[in-house]
Amino acid sequence: MLSSFILNLFLYFPEDKTEYIPAGITMAIFMIAALLTFRIIQKASKREELKTKKMEEEARIQKRTE
Repeated sequence: MLSSFILNLFLYFPEDKTEYIPAGITMAIFMIAALLTFRIIQKASKREELKTKKMEEEARIQKRTE
C-alpha cells in the first residue's frame, strides 16, 4: 500500500496535453545533440584509424628497406 502511494507521487499525467510540448522539445534537443556527438566521435575514430594504417604502412616499408 505504502509503496504504491510513493510511486503515485512520481506519476503525473496532465489533463492539458500541451504540458508535454516542452518535454518533447527538450527530448528532441538532447536526441539531436546525442546524434551529433556520436557522429563526431565516429569521424574522429575514422581519422585515427587512417593515421594508424598510414603509420603501420610506413613501418612496414621501413622494415623492408632495412
